[in-house]
Amino acid sequence: MEGVAWLMHRYLMHGPLWFIHRSHHEPRKGWFELNDTFGLFFTAASMVLIYHGLRGHPQLLGIGLGLVGYGVIYFFLHDVLVHRRIRLPFTPKHGYLRRVYQAHHLHHATHERDNAVSFGFAYVEPVEQVKARFATAQEQSGSEAGDAR
Repeated sequence: MEGVAWLMHRYLMHGPLWFIHRSHHEPRKGWFELNDTFGLFFTAASMVLIYHGLRGHPQLLGIGLGLVGYGVIYFFLHDVLVHRRIRLPFTPKHGYLRRVYQAHHLHHATHERDNAVSFGFAYVEPVEQVKARFATAQEQSGSEAGDAR
């Protein structure tokens, strides 16, 4: 599921669906942002898959349950841990949770569609690699802007 999520985030949300996803890269104006419609879509999709899976298509049940499982993990890591939609009494200081936290903040270090890094979520590269890719993307962006002038 992480591979599918990475591809969708990189090529759809930071591509033709940016007009929806952009709200997630801007300061929050309330509890709901337009980007939350993706979560609603995937919830509905998992419900349909589970429904049909329970009615004679067991492979769809597995896909639907996998989607639900990924959604639960995503909600706690992304919405709770990183974006604090539910307040936590701590900020991760070590290990895997710290890497998730830092990598996603690097993803949000740019408010533009292009030049972002770290499109996955449950799998996180070492933060030093993400920082290096972010610096490279910013340099390329700056050099292209400089060349255009």
